[in-house]
Amino acid sequence: MTIRAGEGVPALSNTANRDPAAFDAPDEFDIAGGRGARNHLGSGCGAHQCLGQNLARLELRIVFDTLFRRVPRLRPAELVEELPFKSDGQVYGLYEMPVTW
Repeated sequence: MTIRAGEGVPALSNTANRDPAAFDAPDEFDIAGGRGARNHLGSGCGAHQCLGQNLARLELRIVFDTLFRRVPRLRPAELVEELPFKSDGQVYGLYEMPVTW
């Protein structure tokens, strides 16, 4: 499709990081980081890259390591297919995630 100078292109943030050509199993939640995907758009890119992204990664690593060490049997209480995903706004995610331990 040709996009001419001055024409607008809407960006849908809920489609970011969902290209199967760039990310293995893009619709699966990979909390362990087994994919090694470092080129995602979660922290922006280029001149708009978040300066605090490394601190955020460290904080998440500490939180999840601590949580799973203290509550080792923590698991989703429902199948992933049954979880209520948000697909009606700018931010994609879950409305809720019931857990059990």
